[in-house]
Amino acid sequence: MHKIGVIPGDGVGPEVVAMSLSVLGDVARLDSFEFELDPLELGGERYLTTGEVLPESAIERLRGCDAILLGAVGHPGVAPGILEKGILLRLRFDFHQYVNLRPVRLYAGVETPIRGKGPADIDMVVVRENNEDLYVGAGGFTRKGTPEEVAIQTSINTRAGVERCIRFAFEQARARARLGPFRGLSAAELDRGLSRQVTLVAKTNVLTFAHDLWMRAFTEISRDYPDIKCDYQHVDACCMRMVVSPEKFDVIVTTNMFGDIITDLGAVLQGGMGLAASGNLNPERKFPSMFEPVHGSAPDIAGKGIANPLAAILSVAMMLDHLNLGAAAERVRRAVARVLEASTPKTPDLGGKATTAEVGRAVRDALG
Repeated sequence: MHKIGVIPGDGVGPEVVAMSLSVLGDVARLDSFEFELDPLELGGERYLTTGEVLPESAIERLRGCDAILLGAVGHPGVAPGILEKGILLRLRFDFHQYVNLRPVRLYAGVETPIRGKGPADIDMVVVRENNEDLYVGAGGFTRKGTPEEVAIQTSINTRAGVERCIRFAFEQARARARLGPFRGLSAAELDRGLSRQVTLVAKTNVLTFAHDLWMRAFTEISRDYPDIKCDYQHVDACCMRMVVSPEKFDVIVTTNMFGDIITDLGAVLQGGMGLAASGNLNPERKFPSMFEPVHGSAPDIAGKGIANPLAAILSVAMMLDHLNLGAAAERVRRAVARVLEASTPKTPDLGGKATTAEVGRAVRDALG
């Protein structure tokens, strides 16, 4: 029995979570596993009503779960940062979810804005460090609100934090290499080793202290993985090359800040935020990991029933992988692939007119 904490959250969160839970229920019956849900009402409405963001009682309930499914955080009536820091960052830090894993995969039937590129060219994963860097919140203001104001935010990078993230990336490359034929890579591509590469993305020419640490750790850890090719790119060059030559990337490992930026670029490559899933992982499973679509609460379309549920459904697939239910996870991804390849139904963000419920139903029908 797997216990799953569910935070529908704000905006379109409850709509896409409802569809993803329906898919989870179907795949559980098909693959014969059991789960229990523990729903928690956290987000903007609770904060506006009670003043609470994430009470200790909720933390303890979530601590007892095997995984967490989050819909979205963000409310137009709540100042920026309150919910994001109070829920997202706190859960990531309290539960030592030190890897943010973001697959970037273009499915057949989905258009990418990059001319001449298709599903064979866009299939990478970004390993983003998730507990350090600028997001620690080290810093402050002096003379705030005056002409002499000074604002400081410090990037924190520890050897232990950097090493565990880089090592996870190399293990991801090995795992993806084993799945190379399944991923549709040709024998020639496998022979060239394109399925076994880790690219460190940093800015060593300017950030000569923190990113020197990243480079030294990357170089040393790479010696333990002689079967994996290594590459380095400055973050600005990486952004250009992701657009020009996305097929050159397999696994990217990078800092918290840079990872936040390039993964949104990756979402555009794969067809938009409506297809972008993510996992906030505690790889040792000492604490629950959290899975979420990255599209945010999208308040402009909340309640209209047109939000794309596929990112939430693909996040459920990532959760199943984490729970060692790989066959069930792949069943979900295959169902999503069938629906997208058929080109109908599609929600408006993908050029269609279908509703959230219609796309969710199509995925459920494709599971078998």
